[in-house]
Amino acid sequence: MSNPNAPYDYLVVGTGLFGAVFAHEATKLGKRCLLIDKRHHTGGNIYSTPMDGINVHTYGPHIFHTNDEAIWNYVNQFTSFNHFVYSPMANYKGKLYNLPFNMNTFYQLWGTKTPQEAADYLHQQLAGIDIKKPENLEEQALKLVGPDVYEKLIKGYTEKQWGRACTDLPAFIIKRLPVRFTFNNNYYFDRYQGIPIGGYNTITNGLLKGLEIKTETDFFADKNHWQQVANKIVFTGKIDAYFDYRFGTLEYRSLRFEHEQLPIPNYQGVAAVNYTEAAVPYTRIIEHKHFEFGTQPTTVITREYPLASAKNAEPYYPVNDEKNNAMFKKYKALAAQETNVIFGGRLAEYLYYDMHQVIASALTAVKKEFQ
Repeated sequence: MSNPNAPYDYLVVGTGLFGAVFAHEATKLGKRCLLIDKRHHTGGNIYSTPMDGINVHTYGPHIFHTNDEAIWNYVNQFTSFNHFVYSPMANYKGKLYNLPFNMNTFYQLWGTKTPQEAADYLHQQLAGIDIKKPENLEEQALKLVGPDVYEKLIKGYTEKQWGRACTDLPAFIIKRLPVRFTFNNNYYFDRYQGIPIGGYNTITNGLLKGLEIKTETDFFADKNHWQQVANKIVFTGKIDAYFDYRFGTLEYRSLRFEHEQLPIPNYQGVAAVNYTEAAVPYTRIIEHKHFEFGTQPTTVITREYPLASAKNAEPYYPVNDEKNNAMFKKYKALAAQETNVIFGGRLAEYLYYDMHQVIASALTAVKKEFQ
């Protein structure tokens, strides 16, 4: 399908982290790359929009975290990171609880003050649970953390996020839930974490500096043309779309973001508050300035609403159940037959990737391609 006499060595479809890293590394090796993106900007979902001097995470919050020193050093080529630590709160019927589940949470739930008191109380909660082999998410959660934590901090949020009852969701979604008997609100255990100083666009701009890019350019609007402009294609879009939905449409959960600028310096005092009550239509409120310790006189918040999967909806979370995984397996087999196309990234691989994982995957693809 590609053209050996084409003006470019690689056409990179998508300027998110996978495409940007691949193009950056290929260009360093003397390869001619053209990148296209259907959006009006580069950077994929890590793109930030400046509002009132605040870097707003346009497509939902991104916190860089990794234990991989090589990946940490890689991104630090392009920017410096602050010392932000993700410590979200949960709001259930107007009461606040710390996340992830830790001694602060247990004190807020039960008034327990020591690890032993909390462990004993949790043991009492679990004593009435007789579930040998969990058949769904609800049973798995009850078996792990008991009814109090499940009802207040898991059930409503999860059902909103996935659009179905916890009894209809597979148990593997929460194979294990973090339960910490320490007063540590750090959501991640990773050694390296933070937010790029100046926002995520600094990483994208560094990766793409000097590269040829066409935004507002849809690969599928003229697929035949774009297949001829390079010797090979690096495709980071939806794998089912690439193959014209031959086996059906892979399901995703989507999101709608409602941004609001407020004439006050501080709305909620923390970067993220999860709303775990089913009656509240959004899953969380993000206050973006707290990612970068902002002191601006105003603030910007974002309410995040989960949406059902639809072919034209922006895909965020793959629904990795048996049906969709079986469908993806068929698409993956087709992809393996494409000798001139490299498929990579969360949409092409139908995986929920963290940022460091996408970068690692792209660097692995580079190594495989040019070794």
